[in-house]
Amino acid sequence: MIVTIICAIASLTVSVNYDMKDYLPEDAKSTISMEIMEQEFEGSVPTNRVMMNNVTIQEALAFKERLSAIEGVSDVTWLDDVIDIKAPLEMANKEEVDTYYKDETALFLFSIRAGEEVSITDAIYDLIGEENALAGESVNTATQQKMAGTESMYAAAMLVPIIILILVISTTSWVEPLFFLTAIGVSVLINMGTNFFLGEVSFVTQSVAPILQLAVSLDYAIFLLHSFSDYRKKVADPKEAMGLAMKKSFSAIAASASTTFFGFIALSFMNFEIGADLGINLVKGIVLSFISVMVFLPALTLIFHKWIDKTAHKPLLPSFKKVGNAVLKVRLISLILVFLLLIPAFLAQSQTDFTYGVGDQPESTRTGSDVSKIKEQFGESTPIVLLVPKGDIAKEEELVQELERTDLISSVVAYVNKVSAAIPPEYLDTSITEQFYSKNFSRIILQTETKNEGEEAFQLIEKVEQTAEKYYGKEVYAVGESVTLYDIKNTVQEDNKLVNFLTIITVAFVLLLTFKSIAIPIILLLTIQSAVWINLSVPYFTDSTLVYVGYLLISIIQLAATVDYAILLTDAYKEYRSEMTVWEAVKKTVDEKIFSIAISASILSSVGFILWLTSSNPIVSSIGLLLGRGAFLAFILVIFFLPAMLLIFDKVIRKTTWKANFYKEK
Repeated sequence: MIVTIICAIASLTVSVNYDMKDYLPEDAKSTISMEIMEQEFEGSVPTNRVMMNNVTIQEALAFKERLSAIEGVSDVTWLDDVIDIKAPLEMANKEEVDTYYKDETALFLFSIRAGEEVSITDAIYDLIGEENALAGESVNTATQQKMAGTESMYAAAMLVPIIILILVISTTSWVEPLFFLTAIGVSVLINMGTNFFLGEVSFVTQSVAPILQLAVSLDYAIFLLHSFSDYRKKVADPKEAMGLAMKKSFSAIAASASTTFFGFIALSFMNFEIGADLGINLVKGIVLSFISVMVFLPALTLIFHKWIDKTAHKPLLPSFKKVGNAVLKVRLISLILVFLLLIPAFLAQSQTDFTYGVGDQPESTRTGSDVSKIKEQFGESTPIVLLVPKGDIAKEEELVQELERTDLISSVVAYVNKVSAAIPPEYLDTSITEQFYSKNFSRIILQTETKNEGEEAFQLIEKVEQTAEKYYGKEVYAVGESVTLYDIKNTVQEDNKLVNFLTIITVAFVLLLTFKSIAIPIILLLTIQSAVWINLSVPYFTDSTLVYVGYLLISIIQLAATVDYAILLTDAYKEYRSEMTVWEAVKKTVDEKIFSIAISASILSSVGFILWLTSSNPIVSSIGLLLGRGAFLAFILVIFFLPAMLLIFDKVIRKTTWKANFYKEK
């Protein structure tokens, strides 16, 4: 309890990082490009936009000065930075003018200092009022920071009563659920507090890890206290009963924890370090939950075991004794249905339309509404900053002219077209040239007509880089939100292959050691992996997009978290198979274990759906939806498909299992 209190206080000092680009590997091209730009130039990429309605040119210029005066706002760009506004606008390039000023509506681009997004965006909202609009990368970050704490509290307020209700109907004591929650709650608080030594955690970890740890490891406490309850009926001394319960349940808890542990360790090998950040936290959480259940929970239970006796009640749910027979009757239908779905689901789950960033807020929010207003007036617009070697003015002019002719580029701002290629930059004041030239590089700012991600945006990035490399070779660097998301896409797609392979291999190894069988790990992995593929194929068949980070994480999390259901059922089947026929063993296994598996799956599914309902962050929300649906699908397949597989492949299991000792019919 002392450690818990210290860690609860320490958890308040852990900072949360909402910037996805910080989790790209150091050798990613966009990371290197950003570092070079920060070294060479004072300004950053203007990834935020303000739209002011009903303003004249002079009013827009006055607003630009007031916006620039806000502490933390920099690189404010408007029409006067692109054309000479003293000349009639009708004489200027219409496409360039319409990028910044259209129908007496002005659009300003600017940067916000990292780390102070909330206070700076609040100041901008005060300046522009309700009738104007603000959008951008920093605005999304500020919105997520504001919502994160509120949403976590809201999720907990919804989740805890649901879990208590599920536990109450699954036990025979009114206070037993509090023991479960206390044991795991203590480990969750210690886990969050020990993040103090990591310095900071990602917003995904902050939102998902505590709730996921609670849902995944609650089974350990249930295993122990159910075993303790059984031994209380046989042994008078509670201490002796607890000692026996700890010995009896240790192997089951250890096997359950091991598969989850190794599954989550695979996340740590992701190059996109949000996976590693979440993986480290979940691995730490599983270890702490295991220690809490085997050390803290027995002590807590022995001190307050009389409360369990005093608050005992009759079972609140009916018996499930006839379920096994019904499951075996539909075994062929279950097998045929799953095998028919398997190949389409496997193919579809990788063909979904993916997004790689956090995405826009719903239109019901101020942020989402403002984004919609700006798009309606000015269309899509995403800036890209291009850095090329300084020195060859003629080559730079050729590049700029080719970029100006490129489709989907609405504006190009460079020294050669906004000052003059005929004037050597060293003849001018540095206040004029510093935005275009550093010691080693020339900076060219492009305004594109694409979203910040998607096939069109990514193809344009490739086109821009290829065009620049035609003139300068590989010494070309691109910076911008779309460039970062392009790198995230390439990084996480590579991660997908490695991490899925590691997860399956490590879980298979644990299953091999647990069951001492070759066939059983294959059957169990096929069952859970089928549930994963069916789950991840739903967005394809419903024609909806899926956040790729959520897709990648859930493919590991669902396998690691729900393989326990298959282990629990198969362990009982193997035990009963030594003393009865395969039909009787499978039937009895389903009858006895469906309740425990249903409780575990309902908790994990509730956790997922509540994360989906309460989170405004698309990554967290998608993880929640996939987790909720995935836990439910895993339950269905473990109860219907796995028993059918065990029945049909019983002879194969017997021949490929070391010392199977299966019952032989006379």
